[in-house]
Amino acid sequence: MHMDLKTLFVDLAYLAASVFFILGLKGLTSPKSALRGIYLAEAGMLLAVIGTLLHQDIITYEWILVGLVAGAIPGALLAIWIPMTAVPQRTALSHAFGALAVALVGISEYVRHDGHLEPVKMIAIGLEVLLGSLTFTGSLIAAGKLQGTFPGHPITFKGQNIFTFVVLVVMVLILGFLVYTQEASLLFYVLLGLGLIFGMLLVLPIGAADMPTVIAILNSYAGLAASATGFVLGNNVLIIAGALDGGSGFILSILMCKAMNRSWFNVLFGAFGKPPAVGAAVERKDLVYRDTTVPDAALVLSAAASVIVIPGYGMAVSQAQYKVRELADLLEKNGCEVRYAIHPVAGRMPGHMNVLLAEANVPYEKLCDMEDINQDFERTDVALVIGANDVTNPAARHDKASPIYGMPILNVDHARNIMVIKRSMNPGFAGIENELYYNPKTMMVFGDAKGVVSKLAQEIADQLQ
Repeated sequence: MHMDLKTLFVDLAYLAASVFFILGLKGLTSPKSALRGIYLAEAGMLLAVIGTLLHQDIITYEWILVGLVAGAIPGALLAIWIPMTAVPQRTALSHAFGALAVALVGISEYVRHDGHLEPVKMIAIGLEVLLGSLTFTGSLIAAGKLQGTFPGHPITFKGQNIFTFVVLVVMVLILGFLVYTQEASLLFYVLLGLGLIFGMLLVLPIGAADMPTVIAILNSYAGLAASATGFVLGNNVLIIAGALDGGSGFILSILMCKAMNRSWFNVLFGAFGKPPAVGAAVERKDLVYRDTTVPDAALVLSAAASVIVIPGYGMAVSQAQYKVRELADLLEKNGCEVRYAIHPVAGRMPGHMNVLLAEANVPYEKLCDMEDINQDFERTDVALVIGANDVTNPAARHDKASPIYGMPILNVDHARNIMVIKRSMNPGFAGIENELYYNPKTMMVFGDAKGVVSKLAQEIADQLQ
């Protein structure tokens, strides 16, 4: 009876965890409910862990406690010390470690059964190890590109497309052979090694401008691998959580591709298709830009009745979100309407700008999606661009030679006045020049975003006294 009650509790914990995961994912669809969604998902994970610890198959807890401490300490330190600007890299590392854990579980199950597994279970273990291994190395490469450890441009070599395709075909054939024979243990480890290689081949040819999409895709892979693990272990909560993770990551990657006008197939398979050419935009040597001083820029802002702030990675790098909120408060005190235009791929991961601005307590209702605010730029006195580049480039509309041609952009060039805060005239993540900077309506204010916004706030504060 005691064991029956214990089993019932585990089942109920898994059911409740699954419900919390679904509600948590639902909460993350809106900035207003995102925090609640995080708490629900955390509660679901806690229930899943408790349920697993009480599982009847667990005989001893010594190694489990060792693993708990070994994982909790570095995890807590990463969460405390990593700045918000490095969250995309940390996310990629989380995918890598999670995928590695999944692959190790698959290997242990294969070894435990000495390779003699029924076809369905062999398929699950094969997919688990394959997806886990390629997600592990792919996520490490993605983190390296985001961190700058690896070059941001596509890394290719002669014959890469053919080589990658051959590796993929060989992996599929090996998996099929393992399922058919339930033997040939050496080939199982060859499959593992090829998965590790394929993960690198998958991400190296993808340029840094596509990393937000890559993160979403790798998230999907990690989820599918976890779901396969659930089938191997007969764990319902892993199946459900993995399916949710895999499905949501897949959908998000498609939405990200749409936001960048990039082929999902091209991004997914990396070298199966040419990466966008760098520097393909029209030369702008015949045009000039207009730079201005902070006091002059402050006068323009103080005279504006409406301002739309366009945040980008430059704001994230300098941690300027708090100063941006301070500047907005001063402008609103002066009778100005301030809103924020959020492009889906601004920053280095989906929702990057939303997270940073929410951290600075910017009201959710002021964070506007691109499709909701684009028509308002033509009625706006000042469009204030803070470290955003490719998502504001008008070349995406008309220049067929540009690698971002066709990408939906924010209609910043339609505003009555344009103010750009930027460190220099260097190109953005896609490596191309931004036509917006040469627009006669554009004022360039050079410097670190946090420093410039701080000075602008001080100038306007002095004017209001």
